[in-house]
Amino acid sequence: MLKCATFDLDDTLWEVDPVIRLANQTLWQWLEDNAGSFTRLHQPADLVEGSKLRDELLAEQPEIAHSMSLVRLRLLEKGLERCGFSAQEAEALAVKAFEVFMRARHEVEFFEHALEMLKALRSEGLTIGALSNGNADVSLTGASELFDFQYNADKVGTAKPHPLMFERALEHTKLRPEQVVHIGDHPINDVKAARDVGCWTIWVNLPGQEWPEEAQADEKVTSLDQIPAAVKRIAEKAMHRATL
Repeated sequence: MLKCATFDLDDTLWEVDPVIRLANQTLWQWLEDNAGSFTRLHQPADLVEGSKLRDELLAEQPEIAHSMSLVRLRLLEKGLERCGFSAQEAEALAVKAFEVFMRARHEVEFFEHALEMLKALRSEGLTIGALSNGNADVSLTGASELFDFQYNADKVGTAKPHPLMFERALEHTKLRPEQVVHIGDHPINDVKAARDVGCWTIWVNLPGQEWPEEAQADEKVTSLDQIPAAVKRIAEKAMHRATL
C-alpha cells in the first residue's frame, strides 16, 4: 500500500542556517565587487528576514511572500535602484547577484545517514519526492539521482501548511494519500499539514525537542538512520488498515 515517501529539505536533510549564512556572505562579496554603491548604502542585514527593506517590499508586493526566490530578487532590485541604478540596470544586476547566491545556497552538507537512508528507501521500491517551502533544488545538491520529483513554494505558488503542494505530489504520482508518507522537521508545515491531507507522517526531531501537541505524527525519529524502520512500520500499518 505504501508507494511514496516525500521529504522536506531544509533542516530535515541538511541544516539550512549555515548554508544561508555562507550564501549571504558570498552574495555580499559579489555585490562589493560589482555594485559597490549597494554595500555602501545598505547593510548585510537588509537582505534577511525581518529587515526594514524586506518589510517594505512585502507591504508593496504581498503576493510574492511565499516565494523566497522572488523576495530576494525584488529585494536586490529595490536596493540597487535606491543606489542610483536604473530599473533596467538593477534588474540585470539582481539576476546576476541572485545566481551567485543560489550557487552558494546549494553547497549543502547532508546530515549523517541522509544519503544512505534515501538509497535504502529507493531500494525498497518507493518513489521519492521533495516538498519544500525553501528554494533549494535537489538536482543541484548532489542527490539528484535519489529523487523522482520535487515541488516547492515557488513552483506551486503557495507554501506549506497550505495543502496545494501535497495535492500536486498526489496528482503527479497518481497515488492516494494513504499510499504516501511525508517526512519533515516542522510540526505544522510538515506533520500537521500532511496529516490533514491524509498522508502518513514521520516527524524528524534531530535536536531532541519535546513533542509538540500539533505534531501527532505516526512515527518520530531522532536520527535519519531510523527512518527506513519507521517507514516499514507505517507500511505494515497501511497494509493492516487496507485489510479491515
